[in-house]
Amino acid sequence: GSGTFTFLTDLVSETSKECNIVVAHGRREETLENFKDYFPNNVKFIEVKNFTRNINVTKDLKALLEIRKIVKNEKPDIVHLHSSKAGILGRVAIHKKNIKMFYNPHGFSFLKKDDSKIKRFIYKSIEKVAAILNRKCTIIGCSKGEYEEARKLNKNSININNGITINKIDEELENEQKSKIDYNNLRVCTVGRIGFQKNPELFNEIAENFPEIQFIWIGDGELKNELTSPNIKITGWKERKEVLHELNKNDIFLLPSLWEGLPISLLEAMYMQKICVVSSCIGNRDVIENGKNGFIINSVEDFEEIIKNIMKNKDIDKITEQAKKDVLEKYNTDKIVEEYEKLYGIKKI
Repeated sequence: GSGTFTFLTDLVSETSKECNIVVAHGRREETLENFKDYFPNNVKFIEVKNFTRNINVTKDLKALLEIRKIVKNEKPDIVHLHSSKAGILGRVAIHKKNIKMFYNPHGFSFLKKDDSKIKRFIYKSIEKVAAILNRKCTIIGCSKGEYEEARKLNKNSININNGITINKIDEELENEQKSKIDYNNLRVCTVGRIGFQKNPELFNEIAENFPEIQFIWIGDGELKNELTSPNIKITGWKERKEVLHELNKNDIFLLPSLWEGLPISLLEAMYMQKICVVSSCIGNRDVIENGKNGFIINSVEDFEEIIKNIMKNKDIDKITEQAKKDVLEKYNTDKIVEEYEKLYGIKKI
């Protein structure tokens, strides 16, 4: 689901031109019913029935056996694991010498601030054990910060930034003009699950301090009851193209996350030249340079100061232009896919 889903569809769309790809997957609350429509027709899907987000010893053991069976039947040359649960079970389950293995955490579970210190210690210990059991599996950090965390677990780690497919956004928004910022009627939005990670408490607090501004949360989740400010609109889960259109209507993209890998929604907002205001966590601070291509905040007071400066100066074109330029140069899927194809050892025909 969410950013990992977008990343995977982009990567698979390109590499499936040269490879036969099987996607072994679980389902989450935010998984779209028609998720297969986002992939090329030649991709095969196998559902891992016992994949769960949280630790469940019984289901995890069953999922491990399912993974082993899939590998035995499909005989892959390359296995690429995405997110913590798949990364741990996959590295424990698969030990064939002739299989290349890669693992993208997309945000390590031990960085989750909604879990106790003991639970995070357990998650980190499990990651360490999995890294020791399968040292040949290369960990791929999707941002500089995630890569630095990965190196602490396994020296066999590299950094390939997340990226977005520019032409897909251009095609989807080709009939929409980039609207000029209406400083008298600012609109602020964010994208993602309304869960602890995305910090809805701070989002709500900021909205309460700016009753004259419309705030939009594109997504849904278990903590939506924390978004009580009357100027907040919750859209619910949207189709991918609807998210882009909704995002494009706004002026400011606010991401007050407590932790991240490297958020796809932030890259999309930067490319669409929104004013990006983010918290100082791994992933966010790896992309945003304060005052150069966006703004970094740690509190409501920081956000208030930024809004005052925006209203006063009313000239931030240089910042939003730099944000778009950075995406084109550093976070463009064309460039990212080239790096993955080299990693996989794909030879273009």
